[in-house]
Amino acid sequence: MTTMAITPERPVSLWPAAHAADARRPRSQQTKLGASDTVCARRAGYLLHGRTPTDVGEKRKAILGTWLHAGILEAAREEYGWLVERRVEDETIRGHIDAVQFDSATAARLPKRLRPTLPAEETTVEDVKTKSTYQWDSVLRYGASEAELRQVYLYADLLGTEGFASVRGQRQLAHLGPVPVARIRFRFINRDSGDDHVQEIAYEADRARRARWWVQQVRAAASPEELPRTFQGPGISAICDHCPFRTACWGPLVAGRSPQRQLIHDDEDRAKVLAEYAEVSEQIKPLKDRQKFLRAQLEGSEPGVYGDNVLKWSGGNPTKVDDVEAMVALYRRAGLQVPMVPDAASMKATLKEVGIPVPTRLDHDRRTAVSINVTARKKP
Repeated sequence: MTTMAITPERPVSLWPAAHAADARRPRSQQTKLGASDTVCARRAGYLLHGRTPTDVGEKRKAILGTWLHAGILEAAREEYGWLVERRVEDETIRGHIDAVQFDSATAARLPKRLRPTLPAEETTVEDVKTKSTYQWDSVLRYGASEAELRQVYLYADLLGTEGFASVRGQRQLAHLGPVPVARIRFRFINRDSGDDHVQEIAYEADRARRARWWVQQVRAAASPEELPRTFQGPGISAICDHCPFRTACWGPLVAGRSPQRQLIHDDEDRAKVLAEYAEVSEQIKPLKDRQKFLRAQLEGSEPGVYGDNVLKWSGGNPTKVDDVEAMVALYRRAGLQVPMVPDAASMKATLKEVGIPVPTRLDHDRRTAVSINVTARKKP
């Protein structure tokens, strides 16, 4: 008996499986606001009021980030004994802390199996963030965003006031009661290159209070529409572009029309916006002029690290142009009639018709524009 193997025309994509698995991940009912949901006030309001998401975008990057995130935390748990993905909550907010590294005094109160391999000098709450290369320079220069700081301060405040949630798998941790946090650590991972960057800051009770106040304002709103939009909208903010409530917040996108235009209701609004636009333009002009002057001074400098910044250049290459002389030679070899005045467009069309690659050459007198790229130097 002969068995015939059926081979698909192309390999099966794993992305449908990845999207299906992501959709099956447990999502909590929003009776409490998640600390990770505090990116935007209005978006948090939509979640808290149980609104159905209006937009489901491409999730591949998010899924890859989730997998990378989970792998890093599992490695930290196995190698260093850190407590990872631990739940904290109170009556209004809840979340899962990526990693907690206890100091020696707190670690000594736990069974040996729950102690870290190397205790921290101070009890530290860590949050792992995956970023693209596009975002990386901003990470190196400015560190965590306000939304990221708010999220981790909420985690740290919950741990310091409530302790670990008394749920299955962490009952012994809950017996510790409130655990004061002394430091907050962000570990940024570049998901394109694998580079990492660590930012540590001392815990500040005042910032935790401000994060709590932010949550209180969201919870006090009668509807999401009463809450401000934290970001500037689709086409300007990537967070808005990929928000699951983009249409609910800004309305359907219409080609050729900016969603931000709805923010102007009358001529008085228009006058205010126009006045601010003129003011900002006046402020930008001298900065642009200064930037051009500085750019001109740097011209001819070798790429490299200078102080806190990395200088790179791109472009400046010879322009690729049609090689008319080579085309004439091809015509003659093929027995085709060469026009008395070579017509590059016509000759290219003829060569393409008969399947002959169009010859080109590099014009060293015409070069592509030179672009400057200045990024933050990675601290050793």
